[in-house]
Amino acid sequence: MASYEFELAPPPEPGRDRELWLMHAAGLILFEDVGKYARGEIAPGLDPVAREAAEKAINDALYGLMMVIDGVSGRLTNDEHQVTLGFSAKLEAAPHASPSEPTVLDLFNSDGMCIGFHHWREGDFGPDAVIRTSGDKV
Repeated sequence: MASYEFELAPPPEPGRDRELWLMHAAGLILFEDVGKYARGEIAPGLDPVAREAAEKAINDALYGLMMVIDGVSGRLTNDEHQVTLGFSAKLEAAPHASPSEPTVLDLFNSDGMCIGFHHWREGDFGPDAVIRTSGDKV
């Protein structure tokens, strides 16, 4: 499923729990919209060895993206300038809801997307549910 097909769970109150929740939400979006998309593009008739190699390549590419988000890689520099990429997660009011101050988390300054990667790969998106599902926490 694409992330837009899920219903967002209510966020925790502002503070540390909300920051972690936003990180987990970002991880869920990347795993749903990048990882599952790529897995869906794997040819259905691949033999198990080739399928395993394709799955590993997808996980390696996602982890490489996490390293860029964390600032481990993804920087061009010279003596006077540098180019980096910025990634943030933003919680804001839905278009039909009452306006409120958005919460923006710069993922570069978060706990580290690389750390979350291993949990997210196993479907663990933290103690506070990010999305609503038939009564289950996801």
